[in-house]
Amino acid sequence: MAGFECVERVEGDVNKDFDVVIVGGGPAALAAAVYTCRALLKTVILEKKLLGGQLVGTELIENYPGFPEVISGVDLTQRMEAQAKRFGVEIRYEEVSKLHVENGLKVVTTDTDVYVSHVVVLAAGADPKKLGVPGEAEFYGRGVSYCATCDGAFFRDKDVVVVGGGDSAVTEAIFLTKFAKSVQIIHRRAEFRATKIYLDEAFSNPKIKVVFNTILESIHGQEKVAGAVTQNILTKEKKDIPCQGVFIFIGSVPNTDFLGNLLCTDAGCHIETNIHMETAVEGLYAVGDIRKNSYRQIATAIGEGVTAAIAAEHKLAELKALGKGAK
Repeated sequence: MAGFECVERVEGDVNKDFDVVIVGGGPAALAAAVYTCRALLKTVILEKKLLGGQLVGTELIENYPGFPEVISGVDLTQRMEAQAKRFGVEIRYEEVSKLHVENGLKVVTTDTDVYVSHVVVLAAGADPKKLGVPGEAEFYGRGVSYCATCDGAFFRDKDVVVVGGGDSAVTEAIFLTKFAKSVQIIHRRAEFRATKIYLDEAFSNPKIKVVFNTILESIHGQEKVAGAVTQNILTKEKKDIPCQGVFIFIGSVPNTDFLGNLLCTDAGCHIETNIHMETAVEGLYAVGDIRKNSYRQIATAIGEGVTAAIAAEHKLAELKALGKGAK
């Protein structure tokens, strides 16, 4: 089905072998590929590192439907990859450096090739902002987490620390009280930026303790997190807080640099879509953590990927009927 009647209007040597180009290789991307390939649309996934995205770094997953037993992020990724490959997806490990629109076509430039398609699915994900303190990277997945919804249940009757002062930090701290014995919120300012209704709930929760004007200096332990060192920025007093978990919520950075100002006027913005996952550019879809208002869950990312794939199939059918799409 691949091939475009107007592709000759894009200058230079281009790869026009694919009906659908997917940027990124996480759960949303793999789910989209399963649906586009089953619809007999030739599909390529462009991934710069490893398939699975943040999923690969998740040690244990117990809230993904269909797996009553706990499954690792690596295992789930491998199963998704095998399923997508069974339907014919092609996976290429290339880094996308630019995407622009020319004559209605999406032109995706990587470090080795240039792809042209009427339909592109953006599934490049987002990375949690890091504190960059000692122990943060070393204990990721072993007590350090950036998602309470994903990992909270592993901290039953444990003492945990939450870092941040926005809505995410406060709401995730409240969520953690369902499992943890105690939750200590560390915030570097004298007041929160979070919504008042969340603050009222947090301050009234007996499990939550709030520490203002304080930063996290380091995380330590042996095999897993055993404590966190904090410092009051006013008094310079340091404390070693015994804890088994550190949850960091200081924002996320969507991987949108390659878009330039195509969809974002500000660097690092999340992309707005309609209910079909289509962006302001026709035929360009955004799914998963790169999308504005995404819930950052495996299951929701997969649902978004499926939605985009079905919408993309319909879009290509419309373009074909108009004599503009695949031959």
